[in-house]
Amino acid sequence: MQSPTTTQIRTAIEMLEKLGERLNERAAHSVIQLPDTQLREHDAGRIEVKTIEQITQIQTVAAQLEQWRDEFLQQRR
Repeated sequence: MQSPTTTQIRTAIEMLEKLGERLNERAAHSVIQLPDTQLREHDAGRIEVKTIEQITQIQTVAAQLEQWRDEFLQQRR
C-alpha cells in the first residue's frame, strides 16, 4: 500500500474541516427546529454536546493528518 501524497493529505484535512462546518450548521438547524417545550433547552444542550464531541474528534484526526503531512514534507527536504 502506497503512502498518501501531501496533496491527498491536505485534501483530507479540507474535507474534515468542511464536515465540521456542516455538523455545526446541522446542529444549529436542529436546535431551531426544536418544538417550544419544557425540554427544548435540555434537547438543545444534548445537540450541542454531541456536536462538540464530534467536532473535537474531527479536529484530532485533522491535527494528526497535518502532523503526518509535515513529516512527509520534512522527509522530502
